[in-house]
This record gives sequence, C-alpha cells and structure tokens, in this order.
Amino acid sequence: MEQYKQQIIETERIKTAYYRVGEGNKKKLLVLHGNLSSSVFFMPLAPYLEKDYDIAVPDLRCFGHTQPLPIDATRGYRDWSDDIYAFCQAIGWKHFTLLGWSMGGDIAMQFAIDHGKMVDRLVLVAPGSPYGFGGTIDEKGTPHSPLGLGSGGGSANPALLFPTSMGSRLVLRDLLNRFLFRPEFRMSLEWENRFIDATSQMRIGIDYYPGNYETCAKWPYVVAGDKGVLNTMSPKYGNLEAFLDIEKKPEVLWIHGDCDKIVSDESMMEFGYLGKIGMVPGWPGEEEYPPQPMIKQTRYFFEQYKKKGGLYVEAQIPGGHVCILESPVHFIGALNAFVK
Repeated sequence: MEQYKQQIIETERIKTAYYRVGEGNKKKLLVLHGNLSSSVFFMPLAPYLEKDYDIAVPDLRCFGHTQPLPIDATRGYRDWSDDIYAFCQAIGWKHFTLLGWSMGGDIAMQFAIDHGKMVDRLVLVAPGSPYGFGGTIDEKGTPHSPLGLGSGGGSANPALLFPTSMGSRLVLRDLLNRFLFRPEFRMSLEWENRFIDATSQMRIGIDYYPGNYETCAKWPYVVAGDKGVLNTMSPKYGNLEAFLDIEKKPEVLWIHGDCDKIVSDESMMEFGYLGKIGMVPGWPGEEEYPPQPMIKQTRYFFEQYKKKGGLYVEAQIPGGHVCILESPVHFIGALNAFVK
C-alpha cells in the first residue's frame, strides 16, 4: 500500500481523492467502491492488476478523503454519477471498463444510464438489487406500501453513527469479519485496520450517512427520507429499471460470493429477513413482509436485459460480500476473460 499515493483532483463538481495505478496501460478500469468503505478497499488487488490495467479508484462523495458535500437522495444515485462524470472529464478518460462493488455497482448502472457511450464493459461485484435495498417483496421488485417502507435512513445500525469511538471500531471489526467476509476468512491485521480507518472517515449526518427518515404505523415503522446515503438506495428513489432500455448496452459481468450476507436472499441488513429470524421484533409474517430476494431480483433483472438485447454473464465465486478479496484468483480470471 505504501507504494501507492492518494491524489486529490478538483473537478467541476467536487474535490475528489483517488488512487491511480498502472497509468499508461491501454486497458482502463474505473472502480467504484461500496457503502461503509472507500477506495482503500480495492487496493489489495492493485499489485495484481497494475501490469495490465490503468486503474482509477476514487473516493465517492461522503466517503474517504473526497470533499464531503451533501447527498440529495431524491436524485437516487445521480449525485455520484454526476461526480464520476466530472472526475472522468478531469483525468481525461472517455472510454473504459467500469467496475462497481456493492452500492458502487448501483452507481455504475446509473452512470451507464446517464453516460452509456463512455462504458465499454460493466463489471458488477455484489451489486445491490436494481429495485432498491429494502422495501420490496418479490423477484420483480414489487415495492411495499407506503413506498420506501423498511428502507433508507431508518435502517442504519446506530452503532455505526459514531465511527470514531472505540466501541464503534469494535462494531466495524465485527461487521468486517462476520458480515462482509465469510467467518473463516481474515485479512491481515494491517489491512483490517486500514479498512476500519477508511470506514471511520465517512461523513455522518442527515445530509450524509445514513440520512433522514420518516416514521409510520406499519412494521418496521420507518420510511425512507429524502437526504443522505441510505435513502438513495430506497425503491422510492433508487430503482434502476431505466438501465434496461439504454441505447448502448454494455456487456455485463455480474460477480457475487456464494455466502454473501449483505446482498442476499437472506440479507442480515434487511428488515424482512431480520424479522423472520427474530432479530427485529414484531415481524408480521412472510405474507405481509417477506425477506427481500435480492439475488433473485438481480437475476430476473438481467434476464430482462438479455431479452432487450443486452448480454450478461453471472459468475458466483467463493466468498462473502467482499468475495473479490477472498478469492482474488477467481476474480482476476473472470475479469481478464471478460475484458479480453
């Protein structure tokens, strides 16, 4: 990690922190990190990729060392999409393979909607459901009523709202090792601490993470608000069905881990499944509030993409939500075969 120095560039929208490795290689790879993380999470892979790829990994708005500007959740993922477009303009990139992990995968799809001519190929690693994270009931992404129920800012773990406290660092370490990675896998302690430091840098507040929320009389009693990170993912604002109809349809490589606990049909971060296993009291039952089938939704979505003329490849590899760090050989092999 010491051989890579993070840079800051001032774009038309925002001062963006980023890593650039392998500069000068013909194959360009733009990487978008996920929620509760930063560009640092991708850097263990840099030594294996920099010989073949020119890689740019920015910190997204609200995360890492990028300028902490507010997030308008009513725009869905578009604040980030616009930021990334400005970043590409600033570094002079016009065409590239776009890789998004977790929330970054949803942002990558939004970028393809907004700036599809720039995206040669799309690599999605454990992306959130294209119908939103939380608040939907079947593989077609049918939303609960009221729209946004059980999603957004009210779904945050309260312990994550104080990321610099010693107690929250313990929570973050537990999050890494119990939920992001499969339990038997551990990064080195050095990388583990770097990941915790990176997560601790995210900006906390109504305009940032997690955002605001409303209450209602229906279980789980929270409805998405209109500001901040988690509300962008609500089905109220984060539905990505427009991706199915983009004019230039990039080939899609969808990679996910075989034991992901975050983006899953049994997600440990989603009210329906948490209620079902008794971790959130008052669950009204499977008929009224079933667990969100996130993997089934994503597969259904890309089958629709295929019917509309797009191409996608699904690759399940060993690991949890950060499967590309747990199984780097599988990931790099799939990436190289896809990019050719």
